[in-house]
Amino acid sequence: MKKFITTLSLSAFIAISFSACSTQPKSNKKEEADFRCRIDGQLQPEWVCGNDTGVEGAYTAVASAPMSKMGRNFTQVEAIAQGRNALARTIQVQVKNKIEQFARSTGVGSSEVADKVSTQVSKQVANVTLSGSKMMKSRLVGNTLYVLVGVPEKSVNQTAKEAVKSSYKNDKALWQQFQAQKAQDSLDKEFPDN
Repeated sequence: MKKFITTLSLSAFIAISFSACSTQPKSNKKEEADFRCRIDGQLQPEWVCGNDTGVEGAYTAVASAPMSKMGRNFTQVEAIAQGRNALARTIQVQVKNKIEQFARSTGVGSSEVADKVSTQVSKQVANVTLSGSKMMKSRLVGNTLYVLVGVPEKSVNQTAKEAVKSSYKNDKALWQQFQAQKAQDSLDKEFPDN
C-alpha cells in the first residue's frame, strides 16, 4: 500500500510538473499597430484626429471645444474660432514655404528680401483668406465638439500671388528684376489657379 501511495504521488507530481510547463506555442506573428483615429477608445472619422480630411483643393484645420452650458451654437462658434487660428498658422507656413521656393528658383532678390517678403505676404494672405473660411464638418464626441474648418486653396493662391507682386512692386529695382527673369511663370507654378 505504501508503495502504491508513493507511486501515485510520484505520478501526480510528474503529471503536474509537465502540465505546468506546457504553454501555448508562441506565435511569431507580430501584432500590427492600429493607427486609426480613436478618442476615448472609440473609432472616429480620420478628420477628427487631423489625419485625412478627405477635402481636396483646400487648406484645412481641425479644432475642438468642450460643450458649453450656453449651448451647442456657442460651442460651435468657439471651436470654429480655434479652427481659424490653426488654419491661419497652416496657411502662413505653406505660403512662406512657397514664396521662399519661388525666390530660390527665380533668384529675384536676396535671401533677406525673400524672407521679408514671405513674412509680410504670409501674414497678409492668412488674414485675407480667413474671411472666406467655413466649417466643413462637425462631430460631437462625448462632451467635445470637433470641427473641420477650411478655405479653398485657389483663393489662397490668388491672394498670395497678388500680394507677392505688390510686395515686389514696392521696390522698383526688385520689380524690374522680377519682370526681367520671367518670374511670373515661376510664381504661377508655386501658386496655381486651378
